[in-house]
Amino acid sequence: MFELLLTSFPVVIRYFQLKRRGEALTVWNMRTAVFLWAIMAFALFLVIFYFHPKSYSGLLPFRTVSVVAQTSGPVTELPTVNGQRVSKGDLLFRIENSAQAAAVKQAEAEFDRLAAAEVKAQDTLLVAQASVIEATASLEKLRVDLENAETLLARNVGTQDTVRELESAVAVAEAEKGAAEAQADLAQSDITQAIPAERRAAEAALERAQVALAQTEVRAFSDGVVTQLAMSVGSPASQLILSPAMVIIPDRPEGVPIRITAGFSQVARATLYEGMPAEIACDSNIGLSFRNAVLPARVASIQPAIAAGQVVPGGRLLEPENGLQRGSMLVYFELEHPEHEAIMVDGAGCIIQTYTSNLSGVTGHIIAATGVVKAVGLRLKVWGALISGVGLAGGGAH
Repeated sequence: MFELLLTSFPVVIRYFQLKRRGEALTVWNMRTAVFLWAIMAFALFLVIFYFHPKSYSGLLPFRTVSVVAQTSGPVTELPTVNGQRVSKGDLLFRIENSAQAAAVKQAEAEFDRLAAAEVKAQDTLLVAQASVIEATASLEKLRVDLENAETLLARNVGTQDTVRELESAVAVAEAEKGAAEAQADLAQSDITQAIPAERRAAEAALERAQVALAQTEVRAFSDGVVTQLAMSVGSPASQLILSPAMVIIPDRPEGVPIRITAGFSQVARATLYEGMPAEIACDSNIGLSFRNAVLPARVASIQPAIAAGQVVPGGRLLEPENGLQRGSMLVYFELEHPEHEAIMVDGAGCIIQTYTSNLSGVTGHIIAATGVVKAVGLRLKVWGALISGVGLAGGGAH
């Protein structure tokens, strides 16, 4: 409408010219003025809509955290309610944990058994060492007696039977000493290898039992607000990500600017550029005072691919005819003034109006100046949305 008004001066001039002459106003004598009007209006339309693209698909995206249980069982405690603000580590709900608590007690009892086994092994080692000493002393005595018997036999004083008896006694003593040493080595092996290995296995079992017990307490992993809580005490804990027990809307990280996304026609690719000035009007910011209804912003980045052309592995071959519906270009915007982030509502729908300002020369300044028409139109759109109460609904990206 503004474009038609701005380019209507040839018709207005011709009208007053004919009126001053006293001539009748006809299609024939107005043809040149109307033709010039049409040409100028078309050129202005082309410049405005091409160099200042608009999108009705602006959106302030936000993340959500689906809360699901790691184990099954009925809910025994539910200290949270819808709309409650939680901090990282806060208890959201607790699941019946008698089996897990019993497993922890059993794992802890294993350490008592290992401590008793270690004491027993140390006592066994002491007994075995004493047996080794006793067997060694007995063996040394028998060896001395055998030497004396052999000496007497060599002098024809002793008997051969005595020597043979002592040789047998020495062999038995050597076997007893070897058995005592083996028993001592076995006890030492239990103390230094077997029992420590069992202790490490018990520690792993206790850790698993404690993890299983901890999984019965579902806690918040981030600061945020609880919503869509659809469970109560006694309800079975949901383990399905598609059916969460509740949803947390996490707080935005400090120092990270929010980004508004919008889809633009692929034709706008030649016009859009990073750093391009823009204005954002969101449904959630419309107010009677018109304050902070239209916020200045800039293009932060442009996605280098069109989502509609994405190919993913599947059992069906790609059908080109399915691509007749063209996808849009995804563009990210950041607010010019960080203090405006506090008044933005997550998920709000917005109109994004961009303005070309990177062209040089007189032509570039003229093109940049035509953005005033789009700026006025955006504000009229906001006023219309306020009066009608239907919001900033549009017909797509232009």
